[in-house]
This record gives sequence, structure tokens and C-alpha cells, in this order.
Amino acid sequence: MADSILISDRGAVRTLTLNRPEVFNSFDRHMGKAFQAALDAAAADDSVRCVVITGAGKAFCAGQDLKEVTAPDAPDFRVIVEETYNESVRRIRNMEKPVIAAVQGVAAGAGANIALACDLTLAQHGVKFIQAFSKIGLIPDSGGTWMLPRLIGQQRATALAFFGTPVEARDAEAMGMIFKAVEPDAFESTVAELAAQLAAMPTRGLGLTKRAFNAGWESGLSEHLTTERDLQITASETADYAEGVAAFLEKRAATFTGK
Repeated sequence: MADSILISDRGAVRTLTLNRPEVFNSFDRHMGKAFQAALDAAAADDSVRCVVITGAGKAFCAGQDLKEVTAPDAPDFRVIVEETYNESVRRIRNMEKPVIAAVQGVAAGAGANIALACDLTLAQHGVKFIQAFSKIGLIPDSGGTWMLPRLIGQQRATALAFFGTPVEARDAEAMGMIFKAVEPDAFESTVAELAAQLAAMPTRGLGLTKRAFNAGWESGLSEHLTTERDLQITASETADYAEGVAAFLEKRAATFTGK
């Protein structure tokens, strides 16, 4: 069996490729565990300062492999949702490094919501995002009912969840669902340039920013101001902060190490 997750490094950028193209990179439990192991390894490796998630072949990810859930020995939905999807989304959101979704093909169901859980989502023109759950009587999972209203508003999120209407990449960008839609010919180079730029930035500071955003979704203003204060203190103690200030005062470009 081919590896369901391909791992490659280019400088400080690690790319994780969902690799079950024969089933449009849909997840089964084996792929979910491999994906989480790859995310854990990237989070723990100090040489990795940006992570890109993409798909092999024509699809980014079609969500759940329905053959698994209809098999005679199928795990129940509690196991599937918690072990395959919830644990993956938690790792993406809690990794204190930038995570980019490079969506080169259709992203449907849980595949769409995994892409939207990333810090920055780029998609090729023509690619579609589909909340396909209602077509088989399910609800959006993998953080979909939490993330979509925050990205595009309650009314639009409700319509997409109810009707399962495909959203093309340019429309997704226009409504704030994703960061950027990119011409196919420029897609790979755009992703590579953005990832390299992020990998050269102060990684601890970016990670703390991500932690602050996560906390802000869960707290009131007064509580969050305290969180910002505490995280700013932590950021001010990093080597990259010292380098950034020195570079500013010396009127030169900063060289950040991610520490």
C-alpha cells in the first residue's frame, strides 16, 4: 500500500500531501492516523517553520471514504469523527507554526473544513469547496459549523450547509472563506513563495499570534486583553524579538531563526 501521506521538505517548509488519489484523497482511519503523526512530527521539528497541506491528483480531499463507514465492521461515527477529524483539526489549530492549505482540486465535506481550519487557504481558480453533508443527511463536521459562520457569516454558512452549493475559489475569496484564489499556472509558485516567506519570519511570534487568535474566539474582550498582554511578554523574550529590534535600529534586514 502506498503511503497515504507524503512528506517532503524544502528548506524550512514541510509539505504534507494527502495521497489516496484513487478515492480523491478521502480519509479512512489509517490515513487519519498517518496525517496526525505527520502533523505531530512537523510541530516537534524545530527545523520546520511552515507547513503546507495539499492533495495528490485531481482532488484536495473528498472528505470521508464512504466505503469505510458502510463496511460490515465499520467503526461508529463517534470514533470516526473524533479520531480522524477532530484530532486532525485540533493539531492544525494548536500547531504554533503557520499552516497553509494549498487546495489544487475539489475540497468537499470534511476535506473542505480541514482546508478552512488552516491559517491561510489558497486555491486554484476553478476549484470548488462543497459542504456536501446535507446530501447524505449529515451535518458539517471537522469544525465546519464553528468555522464557517466566523469566516463568512451565519446566513451564508447556513445556506451552504443546507444546500451544499459548490463555491468556486474566486467566490470563496470574495466572501472571505479563503485567503486567495490563484491562477493555475501560478499556483505552485505562489504557494512556494508564500510558504518560504512565512518560514523566514519570527516563528515563535507567529505561533503566539495564532494562539491569541484561537483564544480570542473563546473569550470576552477584557479577558482577551489579559491574554494578549501575557503572550506579548512571552514574545518579547524571544531571540527573534531581539534580532528584530536590533535590525530596525541598525537599519538592516532582520535574520530570524524561529527562536
